[in-house]
Amino acid sequence: MVAKILFVDDDPNILAGFERLLRKTFPIATALGGQEGLAALSERGPFSVIVSDFRMPEMDGIHFLHRARLAAPESVRIMLSGNADLQTAIEAVNEGHIFRFLTKPCQPQILRDALTAGIRQYELICAERELLEKTLRGSLKVLVEILQLINPEAFGRATRITRLVNKIASAMQAQDLWQIETAAYLSQIGCVILPDEAMKKFYRGQDLTDEEMRLFAMHPFIASELLSNMPRMETVAKIISDQERSFQDTVNAEVLLGSRILKAVLDFDRIHATNISDSDALEIMFSRTGRYDPNVLAALQMVLDVEAGYEKMSLPSRKLKDGMIIDGDLFLQDGRLLVAKGYRVNLTLRERMKNFVQKPGVREPVRVLVPSKMVKTLSPNTQ
Repeated sequence: MVAKILFVDDDPNILAGFERLLRKTFPIATALGGQEGLAALSERGPFSVIVSDFRMPEMDGIHFLHRARLAAPESVRIMLSGNADLQTAIEAVNEGHIFRFLTKPCQPQILRDALTAGIRQYELICAERELLEKTLRGSLKVLVEILQLINPEAFGRATRITRLVNKIASAMQAQDLWQIETAAYLSQIGCVILPDEAMKKFYRGQDLTDEEMRLFAMHPFIASELLSNMPRMETVAKIISDQERSFQDTVNAEVLLGSRILKAVLDFDRIHATNISDSDALEIMFSRTGRYDPNVLAALQMVLDVEAGYEKMSLPSRKLKDGMIIDGDLFLQDGRLLVAKGYRVNLTLRERMKNFVQKPGVREPVRVLVPSKMVKTLSPNTQ
């Protein structure tokens, strides 16, 4: 990525001077004042370095750099000011989190050195972010794969609820959607402490023993503890730890929207698993006064109405297509669970099924939910 630099000043002559001085060394963009500078960040970014004058009408440099930090947190910020008093420098550092504070007039070489250092700092920030993201994705992938191997029932449940949680959060225009979706996907990893049979009993609505109930009650906190030590996962861990809290217990507490969504979807999934229809499951949940956030239930109802655009079908495994949803636990002929109900068909699943079709074999036909727009593309002799 080419390192671009944005200069913001209320004097067009000064901006023109920067362009003449630096255009052969750096890619330069300019903006006349703070408002135009913020527009440039959204329309012409990203910028490696942002250089702002201090004294500007309507929005001074400190205020602009503060807002620039919110809009482009990875960009390195430099203040260039003719007002060199100590208080201005302190405010710039505290409010704008600046990398350098330069005074006017600034020697060309000093400015070039500061810009070069700023670009290097930006590259280090981006490299660290990329490393963290790759490490985080790899760690989460390992956790999910472990859950899939040890407890397929819990993995299947996590897969089902993630799709629904994502749609509800999107419908409610929730911020930090990735955190809510990640929390849903990882919400069951604490179930590794549960025997597979206990998870099956819970999912089918059967009574658990006292010991099984004790272990199940612990699983959100175990998952939260596992995640709390990972970078950038503090909010995800908090959502998971509160996933079983009733709404009436959260009114006076700081319980995130993600936890309230997760609570409703987990309960809906368990009720629905006992062969109760969507409408009846919703009726049961609406009757449980105080247990769920009313806004979440309303969003759940809306999402389910949208999802009514699926048709139930039974298809041979070779006819499965991406976008279909498994509508019943899919077992191999030897009784092993391949994927649980609610899993969305994708290339990975289809490739896995090819390996099992001949030996030991897949129990056919496969019950699926097919998007209505896809049904007409299936040949009459598909089923």
